[in-house]
Amino acid sequence: MFTLWPRVRPHSKIDLDRAWRVRVPFTERLAFAQRYARHAVANHRGDTARCIAPAPHRPEPSAWADDRLTVSWLGHATVLLNFFGTSIVTDPVLERRIGLGRGLVKVGPRRLIQPALLKRELPPLDAVLLSHAHMDHTDLGTLRAIPAGVRVVVQSGNRDLVRRFRSVDELAWGETARIGDLEVESIETRHWGARMVTDRHRGWGGYLLRKPGRTVLFGGDTAYTDLLSRHGQRGPIDLAILPIGAYDPWVTSHASPEEAWRMFQALGARFLLPIHHSTFRLSREPMDEPIRRLLAAAGRERHRVVITEVGQTWSLSPGEASAVA
Repeated sequence: MFTLWPRVRPHSKIDLDRAWRVRVPFTERLAFAQRYARHAVANHRGDTARCIAPAPHRPEPSAWADDRLTVSWLGHATVLLNFFGTSIVTDPVLERRIGLGRGLVKVGPRRLIQPALLKRELPPLDAVLLSHAHMDHTDLGTLRAIPAGVRVVVQSGNRDLVRRFRSVDELAWGETARIGDLEVESIETRHWGARMVTDRHRGWGGYLLRKPGRTVLFGGDTAYTDLLSRHGQRGPIDLAILPIGAYDPWVTSHASPEEAWRMFQALGARFLLPIHHSTFRLSREPMDEPIRRLLAAAGRERHRVVITEVGQTWSLSPGEASAVA
């Protein structure tokens, strides 16, 4: 799903607000759509001709200890967490393609890199978090492989997508759910939630995950915004999981790497896990560009970017952080 907006690279919040509001004439949007379609078809042909690359790393969640925070990026916005004994997966998308249909007849973008774990290799889960209904974040094929007894948390207006699960929390921004000793709070981001053309009632957002003395922020999908910074003022955040890709030309819906770094700095979080890049071709920037630009923006603080490749694992012990793989 794409929305046609002016191709703008804002340098300030004022520029972003202007780009967010201003619509262009239909003829210009149509011409833009035709140019984008030609580019997308050419990229699709090239991607189809190539094999899907294997994930460079493979996590071993069965070996993760329950006395720390351990995370692994499985690809795109799918992150597996052991949050001090609570097993969580965010926006699980582990099939070969995203889009309409099922299995081999699914129509949509194909993966450029294999997920770090297959659907059947997911560990026992306590919770699934879904940020919004877009097909690259809510994949019904992957969700069908997750046991129906797992707790699922969705944003408002998305309960119908997860009806097979027996326990579903549908949260508006600011509302919370408790999963054992884990508190999950829905937080506002700057994006949109419709899965198809007509279902504009669907909400979107991120999540703040809290246990005593520990906090993780999962941003889901967002354009540049100062909405997240307020959460850093409420207390220290150990890890911010923020999107950095699909910004060219969709910068009014997706943060650029530099904007993601600025949001991370405004949060005051200790570490950053960048997601939403290098997995599917959803935009025009080269696949390796988002992470290169993020590390360049981080400069001397690049050690705070904890995962850069699919399948890498990182752990934060009760004392200090350490790289696991």
